[in-house]
Amino acid sequence: MRVSFLIAAHNEVATIREVLDRIDALPLDAQIICVDDGSTDGTAEAVEAWSREHGEVVLLRQPHRGKGAAVRAAIPLVEGDIAVIQDADMEYDPIDVPALIEPIERGAADVVFGSRLLGGRPQRAYLFWHLLGNRFLSFLTNVLYNTTLTDMETGYKAFRSDALRSLRLTQDDFAIEPELTGEVFNRGLRIYQLPIAYYGRTYAEGKEITWRDGVKAVRVLIQVRLRR
Repeated sequence: MRVSFLIAAHNEVATIREVLDRIDALPLDAQIICVDDGSTDGTAEAVEAWSREHGEVVLLRQPHRGKGAAVRAAIPLVEGDIAVIQDADMEYDPIDVPALIEPIERGAADVVFGSRLLGGRPQRAYLFWHLLGNRFLSFLTNVLYNTTLTDMETGYKAFRSDALRSLRLTQDDFAIEPELTGEVFNRGLRIYQLPIAYYGRTYAEGKEITWRDGVKAVRVLIQVRLRR
């Protein structure tokens, strides 16, 4: 099965080539779609250079609008049977992807979430308030959608491509994560979760998500639950 990687990149010149190298090293038939979200540090140029050296990358450029806008722009270009949302900052290692997509390959799952909170994989000791916020948002998801997710905000989500295309997505920023989650449950898709490694960054190292995104995530979870 062909696997399409959807990469939203904003000012990730320091890590984007390593992400591409690690995807290229996987034993997968991979399509790489990279959406440069208004980078000013040469990220797009680094992707173009890597593509000339190693093989084709579908590169889109857009003004800075946010992760959600970048993911939504990439979806129409997906050619693979499976679509994986891949961050460009190396907080998530592509080496976890073969295990992540296995339940889809065997026909058991429509969607797989990589969980940072199931244990069993390397985890950086990261910000307490982020951990608490992630646990609260996952708890709220479980209450609203009667499920047992451990990590709703994970950046590693894999989909059957037709399932991803079926979702109603409108969010431009990090609120794409709760919107994806809510839409998956609204449509009754089969969802699994697997432990993944997490090499989290601090704000000094470039982390962008803030408490404001957490507040918006609460609102979006509820709004999507009430959608008709």
